Amino acid sequence: MGVNAILQSRMNELGLTQDELASRCNKALLEITGRPGDMSARTVRNLLNGASSRPIGRTCAALERVFGCPVSDLGFSAPSSMHHPSEDPVRRREFIATTTRTAAAAVPLVKQRRSVGMSDVSRAAADMNALVEADDRLGGHQSLAVAALQGRAHVLELQERNASERVRRALYTLAAEFTTIAAWSCIDGRDLDAAQRHLNESATFAGLSQDPPTGMRVWINLAMLAYQRQNWTEQLAAAQAANVTTAARRDPFFGSMGRMRLALAHSSLGDSRAAQRALDTAQDALGKATEDDRPRWTAFYGPSELNHLAAIILNHDGDSANAEAMAHRALAAIPAGFQRNRALATCQLALAQLRQGEPEQATATATTVFTIMAGASLPGRMRSLIGDFHRDLFRLAPSTTYARDWADRMREEWSRA
Repeated sequence: MGVNAILQSRMNELGLTQDELASRCNKALLEITGRPGDMSARTVRNLLNGASSRPIGRTCAALERVFGCPVSDLGFSAPSSMHHPSEDPVRRREFIATTTRTAAAAVPLVKQRRSVGMSDVSRAAADMNALVEADDRLGGHQSLAVAALQGRAHVLELQERNASERVRRALYTLAAEFTTIAAWSCIDGRDLDAAQRHLNESATFAGLSQDPPTGMRVWINLAMLAYQRQNWTEQLAAAQAANVTTAARRDPFFGSMGRMRLALAHSSLGDSRAAQRALDTAQDALGKATEDDRPRWTAFYGPSELNHLAAIILNHDGDSANAEAMAHRALAAIPAGFQRNRALATCQLALAQLRQGEPEQATATATTVFTIMAGASLPGRMRSLIGDFHRDLFRLAPSTTYARDWADRMREEWSRA
């Protein structure tokens, strides 16, 4: 008999190694018979390579307990004593007791909750990715944060079931991701205290997941939160922590993402030279990044987002002409599905134009933000930028027709909240 592909597939689904399956089977035998089993990785290897196509009764009983199905469904020919009449579960227990030659009849089989496998992880990941896509379109909002926390509750409930180490780590990764989405929604909505609580929780889940990109994401979001709080020293510390993560050291893509956060932190502290150095290294690193398979949440970052963040830095440093050029470059490349990022880059373009003494052109640009958001309520972070533009516009051209028209449009859009 050849390789048992069915058993291998079931093991892959549960994320079990040969050692882990042997351990699970030994635990199952302890539950059934009151005595520990003696299965090893070699036993499992023989089951997989076909050397044991008709396992003994004890092994069959353990496999049935672990996988929750008859051994015939695992690709084996069961001993005659293991042929269970489906209409009589009491007799089934008697067969197992006879096969294992123990007092198993006195230890009834405990009904267990279904084991969690990689298909459960995949379904939860699909739900998480749908939330990321919603954020890309419209930005953070309360209903998105609520949905993210519901997703986290679901994966933590799955953690209570039987699962392999691989599956448990994947579930903790998802718990961190869902919590970070909730935190980011709060950052975008300017609910900064709630964002802080969520990120503290996310950091714990990320540590349990042992997943480098997830840990990187938490530090980046902590840097962004500190930026919103105008806590510049904490922003720099979080950006520095992001840059020494395993993800940033191993992958130039994440290295570039971390260097951009460092550039923003230096700019916030008024160190424009350090900000430019970090910006240059971020651009160099991104040029070295390959098209690898990365988490869905990273899809926002690339040359367009780098140029958008560069526009923020240049606007902050007073270099409005280059900020305008960077904003144009960002807008030329931002994917269509990223409405929120396109609107934010448009805000930077309008601010750069306004600060170069072009208030009418800047107003026309700023008005397109509402068109980009397609009538949706503006996230708090975007409202803050629009508010900055509004104040600067009325300081420069308070009595113009286009300024009054802008004020009317802004009041109309603000009422959508």
